[in-house]
Amino acid sequence: MMKIEEDSAGRASEETLAGVPVRTVQSIARLAATATVLCIGLVACGGAGGTTASDAGPLAAYPAVAAGNPPGASARALAAATALGRGVNFGNMLDPPREGDWGLTVEQRFIDLLDGGTFPSVRLPVRWSNHASADAAAVIDPDFFSRVDSVVDRLLGKGVYVLLDMHHYRQLDGDALDANERSVDPAVVEVRFLAMWRQIAARYKNRSDRLILEVYNEPHGNLTDRWNDLMARAVGTIRREDPQRLIVVGPTSWNSASDLSKLVLPNDANLLLTVHNYEPFSFTHQGATWVTPPLPVGQDCCTAGQLAQMASGLDVAKAYGTKVGYPVFVGEFGSFSAADNTARVRYSRAMRDLIEARGMSWSYWELAAGFGIYDPTGAGAFRTDLKDALYGK
Repeated sequence: MMKIEEDSAGRASEETLAGVPVRTVQSIARLAATATVLCIGLVACGGAGGTTASDAGPLAAYPAVAAGNPPGASARALAAATALGRGVNFGNMLDPPREGDWGLTVEQRFIDLLDGGTFPSVRLPVRWSNHASADAAAVIDPDFFSRVDSVVDRLLGKGVYVLLDMHHYRQLDGDALDANERSVDPAVVEVRFLAMWRQIAARYKNRSDRLILEVYNEPHGNLTDRWNDLMARAVGTIRREDPQRLIVVGPTSWNSASDLSKLVLPNDANLLLTVHNYEPFSFTHQGATWVTPPLPVGQDCCTAGQLAQMASGLDVAKAYGTKVGYPVFVGEFGSFSAADNTARVRYSRAMRDLIEARGMSWSYWELAAGFGIYDPTGAGAFRTDLKDALYGK
């Protein structure tokens, strides 16, 4: 998600040594002596034929699936993409370092909002990395796993689709850590990502087909040059546990449509593509305290120029999805509450119409925090004008 303490600036590419990222070379040197030990308890070591430098180290325990010749989406993936419809993100709940750190927890009253049939899908962002052991095995805390189980099962019990993702693994992107987030040895950051996916895939492999797994939210920074490799390894890890589960993948630069051309898709038919769209950023993030420098408030929406900005990325995503034969899901868009409410309503309806005119489903960011359509204070109530702009006729 585009949420808390992130900005919209890209990161410079890594330095390389003989064509290999320096960081990777350094990691291999540190890990060579322990690679055999790290394989124990994961999967049999062997890797994917030594095609990359990282295959010499512990990542070899998580071989990548074949990629670069995707077959196009299965009928099941196409049907699910349509069924996702107009969804909502349960943001700022399980994606802070600790549940409650950002003012919200997953309450039953939020889940009960699904009873009216307004939301056919929920995207559930989860920060797994802060609830797993700090070593390469990244053993996920059983109490946290049970907590996520409870939320997933109650959401599925409402009959909706649930997109369960991995969110805000700050060290993986190279970002500064959030308050209450612990650091780990840089040498194990990437292998932890895969170790967590092994556990998540195994844990949920018998859940309803309406549960969809999203590999990672908004890869950027350190992942810019590593993403295709790690994504293929993550898909391979999930597939070894759960061969048919639908999986969502997206591009770098915070899931920007502009980076879709850099994406090397796995040769897998049960995939959906995702992009995020917060254009025009000067409007959607005005007054947001985590943006540096802060954007001035008072920005209006929606001029012809702003509408063109909003449509541009969607056109790129639509064209790319058509070219490769996979449906595109807009996993996040929204406007921060510092903007004028009437302008937010115009923006929300305009973005909804632009997305749907291109045949894509979407999930609004988010339910009940700074971008929210629901006011959780007191007895709680929907912000009716904003909700109607998004989910009304």
